Amino acid sequence: MRRMIIIDYQNRKPIYEQIVERFQMLIVKGVLEPDTQMPSVRSLAAELSINPNTIQKAYTLLEQQGYIYPVKGRGNFVSGSKTLLDKKRNAFFRQLETLVKEGKEMGVTKSECMACTEAVFEEGEH
Repeated sequence: MRRMIIIDYQNRKPIYEQIVERFQMLIVKGVLEPDTQMPSVRSLAAELSINPNTIQKAYTLLEQQGYIYPVKGRGNFVSGSKTLLDKKRNAFFRQLETLVKEGKEMGVTKSECMACTEAVFEEGEH
């Protein structure tokens, strides 16, 4: 689990939200496979040097969203649902739609938007 979760203290998002988003991505991408044990609240809090309540809050949200499940006395484990990826993709497209609409309102042209999108996709393809 080392270095999988990195906190950006410059980010305006609360730390627990950053943790939730990072774990969601790790789970959706398959980096954390179904039924693998999550780090304990205490160990992750110690590793990240943050309050265990912050980790617990993130884990509670992940559980409510269906990304992890608790096993009494054993900790939390990664869920194995494919619907999580579908949910995450749908949320991405809703967010993208909102951003494109905002851009249109500000006068961003379709070609500017497409050029930006192309550049982002090509960034990792070198």
